Amino acid sequence: MTKPRIAIILSTTRAARFGHKAGQWIYDIASKRDDMEVELIDLRDYPLPFFDEIATNAWVPTQNPEGVRWQKKVAQYDGYIFVSAEYNHGVPAVLKNALDYAYTEWNRKAAGFFGYGGVGAARAIEQLRLIGVELQMASTRTGVHLAGGDFMAAFREGKPISDFAYLKPTADTMLDELVWWTNALKVAREAAAKKATIAAE
Repeated sequence: MTKPRIAIILSTTRAARFGHKAGQWIYDIASKRDDMEVELIDLRDYPLPFFDEIATNAWVPTQNPEGVRWQKKVAQYDGYIFVSAEYNHGVPAVLKNALDYAYTEWNRKAAGFFGYGGVGAARAIEQLRLIGVELQMASTRTGVHLAGGDFMAAFREGKPISDFAYLKPTADTMLDELVWWTNALKVAREAAAKKATIAAE
């Protein structure tokens, strides 16, 4: 089996964001593994308008060219790591919008999470797990959370995330779970596609 392709999605676009540092940290860990291929995806590079299509692309093809470009990008991967902040106890709007712009591309794939902020984006990540269920995604049990004083030291004082040694074992566990789910779902998707092809002949 080929190694699964994992997208690490930077889920905020503000000029003063911290997400690019968090994303680079998890990328550096994941890219050293021999059981996955990873790529950083920045939502700044996909300027999606607020979702205003007739319906989800599960039912009606998306008309907006940026939306179509985003769907094609999402479809390239077998699993995802969402690197997210928490805005007003919730998911950043730009991330929710990006999730809404695709449907079938997310289906039957795995998702892991790295949250940062006052409570490590714990509430936003729980919401992402609920959203993921509707998108037919399987989430890892383990998430990585950079919170409290450690987050403030990293955000305001520039302390490297790697200095918080307790995060690395949690990240490793999350990545182990992500690989397991990604491989299991990839086998199942391929078997279903083969069955559908045979039935159509």
